[in-house]
Amino acid sequence: MDAQMSFEDFAGAATPPAGAGPALQALWYDARGDWDRAHELAQQDAGRNGAWVHAYLHRKEGDVMNARYWYSRAGKPEGKGDLDAERAALVQELLQSK
Repeated sequence: MDAQMSFEDFAGAATPPAGAGPALQALWYDARGDWDRAHELAQQDAGRNGAWVHAYLHRKEGDVMNARYWYSRAGKPEGKGDLDAERAALVQELLQSK
């Protein structure tokens, strides 16, 4: 994946960007309404990034207790604000960490 990929390029990509890890791929699928595929991919990333995406997905689903567990595993504060804004922050952080 291009290390310089912008958020706009990621968001507008017709397919998950080549070389994107499972956490980023999960966010790409989530943005297109495929929560199940996003969840499958988040589970494939055993690190903190996967845990953060997993937390976000469970918060989106409405499973607050499960989300809290995953935020804790990610070492992140529990998300409280707008879900789209959290997804954007996740994407931007993961793109910058590449």
